[in-house]
Amino acid sequence: MSDAVYRDPTAPTEARVRDLLSRMTLREKVGQLNQRMYGWDAYRRTPDGGFELTEALHAETDRFEGLGALYGLQRADAWSGVDHGNGPGAQDGAALAELVQRHVVGRSRLGIPALFVEEVPHGLMALDGTVLPVNLAVGAGWDPALYERAAAHAAAELRARGGHVALVSALDIARDPRWGRTEECFGEDPYLAARLTEALVRGAQGPGEDFAPDKAPVVLKHFAGQGATVGGRNSAESELGWRELHEIHLSAARAGVRAGAAAVMAAYNEVDGMPCSGNRALLTGLLREEWGFDGLVMADGLAVDRLARITGDKTSAGALALNSGVDLSLWDEGFTHLEEAVERGLVEESVLDAAVARVLRLKFRLGLFEPQRTTCPAPAGGAELSKDVARAAVTLLRNDGVLPVGAHVSRIAVLGPQAATTAHQSGDYTAPQRPGTGSSVLDGLRRLAPPGLDIRHAPGCSLTGDDLSGIPEAIAQAAASDLAVLVLGGSSARTPETVFDANGAALTAVSEMTCGEGVDLAGLRLGDAQYALLDAVVATGTPTAVVLVQGRPHLVPDTAPALLSAWYPGPWGGEAIAEVLLGLAEPAGRLPVSVPRSAAQLPVYYNHKDTEYGGYADESAEPRYSFGHGLSYTSFAYAEPRLTGSAVEVDVTNTGQRYGRSVVQVYLRRLITPTWPRTLELCAFEGVGLAPGERRTVTVPLAGLGGTVEIRVAASAREALRARGQSFTAPDDTPL
Repeated sequence: MSDAVYRDPTAPTEARVRDLLSRMTLREKVGQLNQRMYGWDAYRRTPDGGFELTEALHAETDRFEGLGALYGLQRADAWSGVDHGNGPGAQDGAALAELVQRHVVGRSRLGIPALFVEEVPHGLMALDGTVLPVNLAVGAGWDPALYERAAAHAAAELRARGGHVALVSALDIARDPRWGRTEECFGEDPYLAARLTEALVRGAQGPGEDFAPDKAPVVLKHFAGQGATVGGRNSAESELGWRELHEIHLSAARAGVRAGAAAVMAAYNEVDGMPCSGNRALLTGLLREEWGFDGLVMADGLAVDRLARITGDKTSAGALALNSGVDLSLWDEGFTHLEEAVERGLVEESVLDAAVARVLRLKFRLGLFEPQRTTCPAPAGGAELSKDVARAAVTLLRNDGVLPVGAHVSRIAVLGPQAATTAHQSGDYTAPQRPGTGSSVLDGLRRLAPPGLDIRHAPGCSLTGDDLSGIPEAIAQAAASDLAVLVLGGSSARTPETVFDANGAALTAVSEMTCGEGVDLAGLRLGDAQYALLDAVVATGTPTAVVLVQGRPHLVPDTAPALLSAWYPGPWGGEAIAEVLLGLAEPAGRLPVSVPRSAAQLPVYYNHKDTEYGGYADESAEPRYSFGHGLSYTSFAYAEPRLTGSAVEVDVTNTGQRYGRSVVQVYLRRLITPTWPRTLELCAFEGVGLAPGERRTVTVPLAGLGGTVEIRVAASAREALRARGQSFTAPDDTPL
C-alpha cells in the first residue's frame, strides 16, 4: 500500500481521511472510537529500569487490531499508583510513548497510530511535569496573556513526553463554592472564563490548522453546565434551563470553539433531564449545527455506560451517545459494542464513519502518520513561569496598614498548618513531586527576608480536626514577634489511603483532604482548630496577616488586620506569597469569585437577576468580598469613563507611593431586554501597571452588547453597582 493516498504527507488531509476510512473494516472503525484502557496498565518497569508492555495492552490492541486512543500513559498519582519508583519521568517518558506506539502501529493492519491523551489541568499531570497554580488562581490573575504563556509551556511539556492531546478544565463556571471542583474553574463569571479559554487554546494549540511539534490539541472540559449541580455535589443533578445555560455556562465554550479548540468533553451533568453525553440537542444541534464545530467530542469517564439507565443496556447506551454526537469514549464498555449496534440498526454506519473521520483527522493534523516526525525538546523555565502565575494571583482582600512588612518589624512568627509545607499548595490532579521541589511560605520568607529579620515558626494545628495541643507554642511565638503571618487553608492532596471511584474521583475524604473531585462540603468552614488558632493569635495583640491557601472560598472572619488569598499557588507559590508579604512584589490579584459570609447565603454571585434582591432577616445577602475585589499597596483614581464608538476610555492614575497594577473592569447593565436582565455583567477588562503619579488612558474595546445598555467602569463588581452609568444603544450585529 505504498501508493495509498493516506500515506502521502503531501496529500490534503481530507483526501487522506477519506482514503483511509474506505480501507477500514467495521471492526477497525469501532476500535478508533474506543479509549478503554487506563494508560498505566499498558506497561511495567523491568528489573533493569526499562519498560515492558503488558498483556493487557496486547489484548486491547488485539481486540480491534489497533488502538484509537490511550488515556493517561504518563499519569502519576495516588489513584493510578504510579510514582517515581515505577513510572515514567522526564528522562524516559518519551521512550515509553514510542515503545507503545510502535506496538500499536505494528498491530494495526493499516498502520494507524494511537492518540495519547493526558490530563493537563494545571500543567502536565506526569512525573517531573511543571505544576501550575489551579484555574481559580489563574482567574484571580485576570491576565490572559500570562495564562497563554503557561498553556504553551504545558503543551510543550506534553509533546516532549510523547503525548498528543491535553485534557484541560476551562468551561465550568463556579456558581456554588461547596463543589469540590471549584478549584478547576476560572471563576463565577462567563466573560472572564471566555477570555481565559481563548488564551488557553491560543497558547496550547498555536495558529494554523496543523500542530507544531511543541503544540497540542486541547479537549475543553466540561461541556456544559457542570458547575451548576444542585447543592454543590459532584455529578449531581442540575436544574438548568436553556436560557441560563446560554447566558452563563456556554460563553467559555463558544469562545474556545471560535478560537479553534480541537475538541470538547461532554460533561457528566444533564441539561433538561438529558445527560450531556446523550444530549443530541447540545452536542449536535448546538455545538455542530449552530456553532459549526467540526472537532472531536469525547465523553467523560464512564459517562456513556451511565446512559444504560435510559436505554436499558450498554450497547444501546453506546448507540445513543454516538448518535448524539460523542466521537470518542473514555473507559466505557458501551462503545466496544458499536459493531453490534450497527448490525442491529441502532446506528447508521455513516454516523460511525463521521466519528471515525474526526478521530483520524486529528491524528493526521498531529502528523502521527509521518515516519520522520519532528520531536519537541522539553521546555525550560517551568518553575519560574509557575511562580509568575502564582504571584499574579495573590489577592489582598483586607489591609489595615500591616502589609507590606515594614522596616520596624524585626521578628516574624510564621504560623499555621500551611506555613511550612508544599504538599497542600497544589490542586487535585497533581503528580507526586520529588523531595525538595518548590518552596513553602516559610521557605520563601527565610530566603528573601532582609538581613536581621528573625523568622520563627510553629504550625499550631493541622488543616482538619480539633487538636489544639500545638496552639500554646504558636501563641508564644506570636506574642514575642512584631508580626504574625498565619497561613491557613485546605488541601486537595490525595494519598494512597484514599478510596477512589472508577473514574478517579475520591469516594471518601481522608487525611487532610477538604477539596477536589469528590470532596464537596456542606459548609465552607476551615477545620475547627484553624479558627481556634486564628482567635488565639489575634488575641495576643500582635499584628496578624492571614494567608489563605485554598481551592475554594472558605469562611474567615475579619478579625485579623490583613487577609490575602493565594488559592492553590502550586509548588513554588510559597515564594510568590513571601514576595508579596515583604513588598518585593505587589498584590495584583482580583477575586474571580465572590466570597460569601456563610454557606447559608448560597448562591452568592454578583451577576444575579436584577430583581428586588432582598436580604435575610438574620443575615446580609451580600458577599463578604465581591467579585473583582482586590487591594494594592498603592491607590488608584479612575476618571469619568468616555464612550468612543465601540470602546470605552478611562484615565487611571496611580495616586500612591508605589508601583501597582489595577484591573479596569467594565460592566454593563441591560436597560431594555427581551428577557429579565442581570444586575451587572462583566463585558471587558484590562490590566494596567502604573508608577507612582503616572496616569494612563486605558482603552477597552466593547463588542457584542446589543440593545439599550448602561456601561459602568470600576475596580470591582460592588463598586460598579455604586458607580454612575452611561447609557447608550449598542448595535446587535457583533455577537460576543
